[in-house]
Amino acid sequence: MSQVFPRISRRRALPATAVGAVVLGLLLWWLLPLGDEPPSGTIVFSTGTSRGVYQEYGERLRAEFAKDMPNLKVKLLNSAGSQENVQRVATGQADFTIAAADAVEAYELRHGSGAGRLRGVARLYDDYVHLVVRSDSDIKNVADLRHKRVATGLPDSGVRLIADRVLKAAGIDPRQDITPVADGIDTGPDRLERHKIDAFFWSGGLPTKGLVALAQRSAFKFVPIEGDLVAKLHDQGEEARYYRATNIPESAYPAVQQGNEVPTIAVSNLLMTRTDVDPRLTEWVTRTVINSRDDIGAHVHSAQLVDLRTAVYTDPLPLQEGARRYYRSVKP
Repeated sequence: MSQVFPRISRRRALPATAVGAVVLGLLLWWLLPLGDEPPSGTIVFSTGTSRGVYQEYGERLRAEFAKDMPNLKVKLLNSAGSQENVQRVATGQADFTIAAADAVEAYELRHGSGAGRLRGVARLYDDYVHLVVRSDSDIKNVADLRHKRVATGLPDSGVRLIADRVLKAAGIDPRQDITPVADGIDTGPDRLERHKIDAFFWSGGLPTKGLVALAQRSAFKFVPIEGDLVAKLHDQGEEARYYRATNIPESAYPAVQQGNEVPTIAVSNLLMTRTDVDPRLTEWVTRTVINSRDDIGAHVHSAQLVDLRTAVYTDPLPLQEGARRYYRSVKP
């Protein structure tokens, strides 16, 4: 019986093995374009408050870093939010963080320590402003907050920054016309349930688990923030240009919204670092952030919006050199 496949001699097999090794090497070079061992050491990542998106995203991202850079130790620090996060990276207390673009611009305009060293890694997803009241509340718009007890976020949070501006745009002095309360997403829902406050502001990705949990145990509603306030917001300064009118889609909190969109304001979030952080490390971090979108997005819905095509737009920050290298390496 004749053989269908001819016998390959040892002499002919050796070149085939060599070719296979070359192909494997090229494949590894493509998958790991940095061409060397993953970075090691320790970095500090500043996140946010419990029950917020920053914290959960940071925890999920640390797990992804462990897969790609197993010898890199990532220390997570909780924070009040964007304003504290920017300050921590600028002053060297943290190496990476997430912060809203308006908070970054505000820090730079104040000429805070280390502002000139701040650099962008990736534009991630948008924060949406939520104004939450009990379902039986008579508050129907921002102007109705006058003389009410309103949680405007922790002092160094991005929520406080944008809540104060929204109130001013509606003609309300956030220090005199309301009773301001320093609650965030970790404590605001509980205090609203117990009638300790009349409303609270939150700015975060969709959906925020702290609000999902509140919807499961207590009835509440969103107060619309109408588009005409955006123009008034833009009159408040350079950093206010990052706000845009949008809607919370009906799918974000279906049990609360009952098929209705909610007019509000959004601002983009940036992953950021400093000029003195090793560009090689930043290049690896950037690739992990982009490649882990689907895995993290299965748990943190906002992460699904991370997109290679828009990640490079980190205004007001220029890209850090390591991030720039990564985007150049994957450019078609």
